[in-house]
Amino acid sequence: MPYPELSLNSQLCVRIYTVSRLLTQSYRPFLEKINLTYPQYIVMMLLWEKDCVPVGYISERLLLETNTLTPLLKRMEKEGLITRKRNSEDTRQKIISLTPKGKLLEEKAVDVPHCMADVLKENNIPSEDLLTMLPVLDNMINKLKTKKH
Repeated sequence: MPYPELSLNSQLCVRIYTVSRLLTQSYRPFLEKINLTYPQYIVMMLLWEKDCVPVGYISERLLLETNTLTPLLKRMEKEGLITRKRNSEDTRQKIISLTPKGKLLEEKAVDVPHCMADVLKENNIPSEDLLTMLPVLDNMINKLKTKKH
């Protein structure tokens, strides 16, 4: 190979992308039971932590552009999980709030992390490895998200 630095085996990004896809795929059967997609699930987790937030807050926390987030939020509103209302103080801003249905879904979702922990355990992935990776990944995220390209 004339350019070994282009070998797939030497790429961190390929590994991270593959792990992300495989983890998302592993979530699918558990999320289907509660009628959520993975992107909807992460939005719901954020709203279960802190309800009634501007779209910009969700965008910032999840590192998603608003043009990606808006269609997702519209679908969630149509499904009755959230409401999107104009901020009375700043009408340019939309406030996202959980509906009663969205709040009740938290009780159904509480088992998802436990189910995923079981999947990882069944695949002989030690929880200690995951705990070791968290600060490394957080550091990468924090450094890369502040970098302007």
